[in-house]
Amino acid sequence: MKILVCISHVPDTTAKINFTNGDSEFDTNGVSFVINPNDEFGLTRAVWFKEQAGANVTVVNVGGPEAEATLRKALAIGADEAIRVNANPADGFFVAKQLAEVVKNGGYDLVIAGKESLDYNGGMVPGMLAGLLGFDFVNSCINLEVNGNDAKAIREIDGGKETLSAKLPLVIGGQKGLVEEKDLKIPVMRGIMMARQKVLTILEPVAANNTTKAVKFEKPAPKSAVKLISPDNLDELVSLLHNEAKVI
Repeated sequence: MKILVCISHVPDTTAKINFTNGDSEFDTNGVSFVINPNDEFGLTRAVWFKEQAGANVTVVNVGGPEAEATLRKALAIGADEAIRVNANPADGFFVAKQLAEVVKNGGYDLVIAGKESLDYNGGMVPGMLAGLLGFDFVNSCINLEVNGNDAKAIREIDGGKETLSAKLPLVIGGQKGLVEEKDLKIPVMRGIMMARQKVLTILEPVAANNTTKAVKFEKPAPKSAVKLISPDNLDELVSLLHNEAKVI
């Protein structure tokens, strides 16, 4: 089984976020970047398939040279090879078109992507990728088993979980739960050294138009100061919840 894992190069969630050029561009100065957490769950599951069933695992990113450190980390975790499509991932449809071309040329059986990246939270790419390829698609996936060409997936839905059956080839939009957090793999020295020898292929993008454009970014409003109410003064608490917080 050939597995392609889509990797987004995203800011560390602990990083301080700022914008430049009239709040129209993200300021990368001083920001550390990591594997998108949803993608890391998918990568760990793919490496499990490699260890249990001999699957071949390739990771792919649409981005510039700065993303190669993230791809090397994915190789150190256990992927066999990496691909970087040399383009700015400014638009979800553009990214999906590039990934679809990689899948078509690589003959992959299973494509695992995070259901969304934690920078833009668009949640568009996996579904558009499946549509472009004509593959079955399971989003918000929290469990995946594969037996030959048959797959069984569990996904989160409002109020519960849903179990689905599908045939390969298949696109998965994975998230937390696809593997347990305790099972996430941390690169060890041997893996880091081996990653330096693994193939990282750079591809030029295929022609595709950006269909969206970021006009302006805006930070959330700062949280207001906390008001402490005496436990003996319930009338004031009710008044504040009703008149200021407007939650009752």
